[in-house]
Amino acid sequence: MLNIAVIGAGVNGVASAIKILEHYLKEGKTQIRVTILSEEFTPKTTGDGSAGLWGPYLLGGTPQSKVYKWSKSMHQFLEQIWLSEDAGEAGVCLIPCIRLNTSTVDSVEDFWRYIVYGAVDLTEAQLAAFNKGRSVKFTSGLSFVTYTSEPVKLLPYLMKRFTRNGGLIVRKKVTDLDTFISESEYDVIVNCSGLGSRQLLGDNEMYPVRGQVSRVKANWIFSAVLDESDDGNYIIPNTESVVLGGTHQEGDYNVQVCPRDKKTIVDGCRRYIPGLEHTESLFDWVGLRPGRGQLRLEAERRGRKLVVHNYGHGGSGVTLCWGCADDVLDLILAAKVSSKL
Repeated sequence: MLNIAVIGAGVNGVASAIKILEHYLKEGKTQIRVTILSEEFTPKTTGDGSAGLWGPYLLGGTPQSKVYKWSKSMHQFLEQIWLSEDAGEAGVCLIPCIRLNTSTVDSVEDFWRYIVYGAVDLTEAQLAAFNKGRSVKFTSGLSFVTYTSEPVKLLPYLMKRFTRNGGLIVRKKVTDLDTFISESEYDVIVNCSGLGSRQLLGDNEMYPVRGQVSRVKANWIFSAVLDESDDGNYIIPNTESVVLGGTHQEGDYNVQVCPRDKKTIVDGCRRYIPGLEHTESLFDWVGLRPGRGQLRLEAERRGRKLVVHNYGHGGSGVTLCWGCADDVLDLILAAKVSSKL
């Protein structure tokens, strides 16, 4: 019996658990046990409050080639769901987007433009419309179509898929990896603890990136607007609300709603869509993204046990989860731990 633990029940933990379990079951190897361990599960994970828009964001120095590979895998996965009867349950929607940038050096970073659908640069006339009344002008923009996959719906869908195939769930807070490795019966431990890796491993490269958003009722908004400048706002429609954002405050552990941040968010978004002034405010939310200089995805041996690290996804947990899970599985297979089956 091959016994595998996945620490963390966010989108990366659940995606990794599914990839591992389904691979071995497809190979006809039923003597496997995959368990997700976490203190919190959906709807109380960091990702549950996010809009779930596909798009690489806040990834530090993570190599573009890897980000491209991982994010493309997730985009293809979302396409499969969207074309299936599960799209509604999983909260997957197609959405047109406008991405704007104020950089005077480079155009909008669009190394992923061939992953999304119909990506075209904005014309000078279109930029002029967005620049009206602005002191700092947008220098470039991109129009494209991609997916939202709201974690508050996607995570329950994925958890259902995991448990339907025999996956196990244990509510437990793991605070010290060395102790867990020495005292547990698991052969493989996959660490998807996100910001928790700072305590779990003593990884001081991890830091919080505080994100605050406001949700409003505006069913008449069907497209996203993303201002990529340092203090930029974003407007992202979900199925039952519209997400107005947001903040990316590094090193800030405050999880309370800040009225000043809310005013900045709401006023900023109204510059793009003045009609937001008449919308009903639903609620505000704060979460701490797992920031790191570079995403960590690698394996190491701890005695006779294999540990795979998969954390530090910044603001791209949803965008990268399925692709990173591919690599988690590849690392496990390369270690030939299946000899226990």
